[in-house]
Amino acid sequence: MVETAGGGPQDGAAEVLDRPLPDGVRRKVVQIVADGFGGLTVAELPAQLRQYARFAPNRRAKFAGNAMAAALETDPLFRQRIGEKLRESQPELTGALDSGSPPPAADPLDVAAAAYVLRPPGWVKLVAAAGEEAQRADAERADEETRAELERLRAELDRAREHTRSETERLRAELDAAKKETDSLHRKLRSALADVKRGEAALRKLRGEMEAVRAEGQAQVSAAESETRRLKARLGETEAALEAARRAAREGRSVEDMRVRLLLDTVLDAAQGLRRELALPPVSVRPAETVDAVEPGRMTPKDIAARALSEDDPAVLDQLLALPQAHLVVDGYNVTKTGYPQMPLEKQRLRLLGQLAQLAAQTGAEVTCVFDGAELAAPVLLAPPRGVRVLFSKPGVTADELIRQLVRAEPPGRPVIVVSTDREVADGVARAGARPVASAVLLKRLS
Repeated sequence: MVETAGGGPQDGAAEVLDRPLPDGVRRKVVQIVADGFGGLTVAELPAQLRQYARFAPNRRAKFAGNAMAAALETDPLFRQRIGEKLRESQPELTGALDSGSPPPAADPLDVAAAAYVLRPPGWVKLVAAAGEEAQRADAERADEETRAELERLRAELDRAREHTRSETERLRAELDAAKKETDSLHRKLRSALADVKRGEAALRKLRGEMEAVRAEGQAQVSAAESETRRLKARLGETEAALEAARRAAREGRSVEDMRVRLLLDTVLDAAQGLRRELALPPVSVRPAETVDAVEPGRMTPKDIAARALSEDDPAVLDQLLALPQAHLVVDGYNVTKTGYPQMPLEKQRLRLLGQLAQLAAQTGAEVTCVFDGAELAAPVLLAPPRGVRVLFSKPGVTADELIRQLVRAEPPGRPVIVVSTDREVADGVARAGARPVASAVLLKRLS
């Protein structure tokens, strides 16, 4: 048994509370522990409460309430120390409890809480009576509050009913007005929808007419652009011919005179070459020479058939270049990209022009090398080799077009050989009277 401060045994220590501690009593008990907590040293506190020693009483009751209630229930020594602090703070109440006659005017919760801490004889009855009293007080208070709330709700219900009646009348009036306005809006909406449908029909018609006009305009623009391109091409050719005519006029002869003279030289050289090829004697034919016979050194028909060469034989190019006044036109990049495409364009040009210069010196033929000017990033600083004419196409003109212009500029009958693997170029120059040769044949001849 735990003794009281006066040294006597506590007869109520053996009593046990058979129900949970009422909430009001528990709050009072926690407050008593929190108030007496600060008067104890850390060593006098149970281990689980020492962390709250520095807390203020209110914070201690808030954060350590469960721990203090548990320690008070399980630790008799801690409960005795809190009881001593309670006797010091409330001597009258604790004295009345020790004498067994609690003051009638005291708060039942305070009496029950003090009895729970001090555990005098009959403390369980005091706690139970305080709990019942608290429940009865709570019930009476709740009953009063319920009655007051019921009266308030009844008054509020009456006001709500009155408000509902007035609001209903107002809403009915507004509803009638809204119905009338809705009917008017429906009529206006039907009229507006009819207007919209008529407008959409007119818009579709206008769009169709606009599309037709646009298509016609695009067709006219395309036709005009095509005609403009054709006229520009014709204008370019005309300007080139005019410039050539002016240059020839400055030199004292016209383009036609130059073409006729060149064709005449071609005919004369061809006649001389034919005379050499036929080995005509310097005198007229003798009667004895009309007798059919085989003479030493003469070629038979079999020998003539054996002299036929294939299209990819480089000797074909030598035979063509041996013709009188032959003009060799070379599609430059077509040849270089066929033979050595891995080299830079500048080195491709230099290599091809050097080889063409040797070929011109060997054959005596006129050599023109054409490059596509579209591949140039800047003007080319190039000194053409001896015997080779170097031309670059103008902006907007391809090398293929420039080659066809060169072929058309030659008089009919002059031998013109065009070197290109491009099938379109070969077919075009062949229709103009030139002789196409594959780039591979020229590369074999140059190597």
